[in-house]
Amino acid sequence: MDVVVVGAGIAGLACARALVDGGARVRVIERGRVVGGRLASKRFDGRYVDIGAAYLVADHPDFVAQVAAWEARGLARPWTDTLRVHPGGGDAVGPMRWAAPGGLRTLAVDLADGLDVQLESPLSSIPADADAVVLAMPGPQALRLAPPEAVAAAARAQTWHPVIAAVLTYPAREWGDLRGAFVNEHPVLATVCDDGDRRGDGAPVLVAHSTAALAARHLDDPAAAGPVLAGAVGELLGLTAEPEVRVHRWTYAQPDPGDADHAVDGRVWLCGDAFGRPRVQTAWLSGRAVAEALLS
Repeated sequence: MDVVVVGAGIAGLACARALVDGGARVRVIERGRVVGGRLASKRFDGRYVDIGAAYLVADHPDFVAQVAAWEARGLARPWTDTLRVHPGGGDAVGPMRWAAPGGLRTLAVDLADGLDVQLESPLSSIPADADAVVLAMPGPQALRLAPPEAVAAAARAQTWHPVIAAVLTYPAREWGDLRGAFVNEHPVLATVCDDGDRRGDGAPVLVAHSTAALAARHLDDPAAAGPVLAGAVGELLGLTAEPEVRVHRWTYAQPDPGDADHAVDGRVWLCGDAFGRPRVQTAWLSGRAVAEALLS
């Protein structure tokens, strides 16, 4: 069986890895320069900063085993089960959040190891030279390839929200034991994570994620959102220093929760984190589900 997987995010790579392990011939086609999708880390000042997903949560047995394998090889580490909540500044205890010492994208690189991955290869239509094509991407992006109707209907049913991530590099650490914070009822700020803490190197770097409303106003000029987010973080945490600010725009960052674990019409499949709760685990499970269905 020849399969083309379009998209080298966590869903596409999990799908391709399972297909190859099951004996299929697989090509992964990715329009970007690197693998990972929203499992993204970008290099600033000699270190990688996580600018997409903030962490992993693993509670499905299969994904728990995958994370344990990453931990055994030093690629992932337990980070925290406690995050601050604003307003109020109290702590909320939840599931263990996992981080990656080398940046979360190293986990995608690990999944891609040994796969036939073609980078910087944008497509305008569904590849015709395969027994099956897996679209591992947000629905609005899949629609650009004119998929068959059932897949197109599933793609149109998805609702996505934008986010702008701001990397804030300070001269020194002014904050205490922050780790991360959920910011509720704020006009511009949704979360703040201590990247130095989650990476384990103590770097004076915070990463702020915007509300969807702020991102929607600045999609055409994301840099303009940087000072707004930096100011909001400074006010929230009582910081006095001015950070260096870099931003990254995620047009399709956060899907509303969906049903099932994939969609299919003939030889074309659609998977990703819109099929369930919007988590890294959901994307991994969705890609694996498509692989299992194809192999069966």
